[in-house]
Amino acid sequence: MRASVPRLPTPYPLLNQLPALYVEDDFLQRFLSALDEVLAPVLLTLDNLPAHLHPVTAPDDFLTWLASWVSVEVDEERPLTQRRAVVSSAVVRHRRRGTKEGLAAALRVETGLEPEIAESGACTWSADPDVELPGDEVPWVRVRLTTREPDRMDRARLEKLITAEVPAHVRYELEILPETEGAGP
Repeated sequence: MRASVPRLPTPYPLLNQLPALYVEDDFLQRFLSALDEVLAPVLLTLDNLPAHLHPVTAPDDFLTWLASWVSVEVDEERPLTQRRAVVSSAVVRHRRRGTKEGLAAALRVETGLEPEIAESGACTWSADPDVELPGDEVPWVRVRLTTREPDRMDRARLEKLITAEVPAHVRYELEILPETEGAGP
């Protein structure tokens, strides 16, 4: 929460806004300096509002608030750079939600890994109305993550993410595999 910051200089001292006649008044100097101290954080926040509203430059305590604007949850246990990436990419990811690309993007942000995703869906075009429909009758998605440290992956968190990203009627399977020697970067 924002509060008063002791000895924060004000960008617009109230005393300077008064006619010269009142500048020498001792009571007004003390009274307005107290108001300046209270108003300085508000004025500086307003001056820096664009920086407060951008996920890359927002203060840490504003990031959770910004996340609520774009309907994402940020886990306070995650590193700040990852939380900023989640908020920054939220709108683009919402557009792709429910697609293979959207699921891959969400998994990349969450894990930093490139997922292998296989799915049952397909599409086709035919002038013949009796053509067999493509894909499987029961839709499914298989997610495979290959990592050097499979035991460190939070399976429950990943399953929650996948459940949120795929359509409700689509079954999924999550595989977390150890990286084999000589594979990967």
